[in-house]
Amino acid sequence: QLQLVESGGGLVQPGGSLRLSCAASGFTLDSDTIGWFRQAPGKAREGLTLITHTDGITYVTPSVKDRFTISRDNAKNMVYLQMNNLKPEDTGDYYCAGERSIIWSLNPSLYHYWGQGTQVTVSS
Repeated sequence: QLQLVESGGGLVQPGGSLRLSCAASGFTLDSDTIGWFRQAPGKAREGLTLITHTDGITYVTPSVKDRFTISRDNAKNMVYLQMNNLKPEDTGDYYCAGERSIIWSLNPSLYHYWGQGTQVTVSS
């Protein structure tokens, strides 16, 4: 069973930074695409960014492009989301998700394995 485990969420003040981690459990990331998604209270899940594990090619949705960065560490079988200059509207549950092929989309329905999520609260 393919499983991802997120960590690194928490409470941060506006303007602060967090780095979320996504660990692949029980399998090795290969030709996967890993995406980060966010679900704010009462809102639909939205895609933020993705990375192709083989080549490290990334895409970041324009709304967070200047503040969020996705990266990977092949040796550690990890993917990260660096979030800077956080705003209250960034509050929500953050999920990493994967698909065992290259997909150039942040449509959540295309990702077939997910983590349990980590909560991020941006508040003073």
